[in-house]
Parts: sequence; structure tokens; C-alpha cells
Amino acid sequence: MKEKLPNQLTILRIFMIPIFIILLYIPRGAHLGETYVSWIVAAVVFALASFTDWLDGYLARKWHVVSNFGKFADPLADKMLTMTAFALLIMLHMAPAWVVAIIICRELAVTGLRLLLVEQGGTVLAAAMPGKIKTATQMLAIIFLLIGDPLYIGTILLYVCLFFTIYSGYDYFKNAMFVFKDVE
Repeated sequence: MKEKLPNQLTILRIFMIPIFIILLYIPRGAHLGETYVSWIVAAVVFALASFTDWLDGYLARKWHVVSNFGKFADPLADKMLTMTAFALLIMLHMAPAWVVAIIICRELAVTGLRLLLVEQGGTVLAAAMPGKIKTATQMLAIIFLLIGDPLYIGTILLYVCLFFTIYSGYDYFKNAMFVFKDVE
């Protein structure tokens, strides 16, 4: 049973995405100050989904449970969750499109780099500390923006995330330039 739990948490994260979307589309009714209750509930759903990202990785490492499904679905679920959130934040005028575009471009580029590394030699590009900081600030920024951005914490975290998005993307490519040795 425990060998299935990390993958089940990944699947749960994927199923939480439509719930998150629906909550942001609920007609604007009850609100607390400038923030709608449904957005606060959406932030809680997003936070729980983000927690499953950490938990499934923790459990998989602790129990030495690695599966092809997990290797494929876990990073995909993370990208689906955060890209959905960022797209909706643009729609709700809570995040600048240019910042989100840079974040999405970096995510796609690093994902492509990971695929290329595996294809060319089986090298797995593990998450480095700048990438982990990027992910943490990304998730926290989304949560704070959804709950009304108290003290501009969400906005500050979004720009910290942007910095680590660019820096970690550069770092990953700098360390994997050998994969492009055939490019002149």
C-alpha cells in the first residue's frame, strides 16, 4: 500500500486542479474585505495541492519508491497546477503577464533540457537549491495573491520567484551545456 501512496498523492493533485479553477470562477458573492471567499477557498485548495507535491516526494524518498509513473506524472502535475494558477492570476489581474510568461518559458525550457539529458545519456537533472527556492516562492506567491496580497507579500514573493526562475534556469543550462556539444 505505501508504495502506491506517492503516486496517489500525485493523482490527487491533478484532480484538485479543476476544483481550484471552479472556485476562481464562482460568481463573486461573499467577500472578506477585497477578497472573495471562493478565492480564499481556492488558495486553501492550492496550498493543499502544493503540500501533496512536497509530501509525495518526501514519502517516495523515505520509502525508496520510484516508478516511471511518478517520474512522469509528478513534475507534470506540478507544472499543470502552477501554470493553471498563473494563467488565472493573469485573467484576474493579480499577476503581470510578462512575469508569468518568463516563468512559463523557463519551465518549458528546463523540462525540455531534462528530457534531452535523459535521452542522451540517462542523466537526471535533479532539482538544485535555486530551483527549490523558485518553487517555494512560486507557490507562496500564488497563495498570498489569492488571499488579497496582504502587505504586498504575494507581489514581493512573485518578484523573488521571478529572480530565482531566471537564475535557476541559467544555472541548469550552464551545468548541462555539454548536452549541446554538437551545436556550432
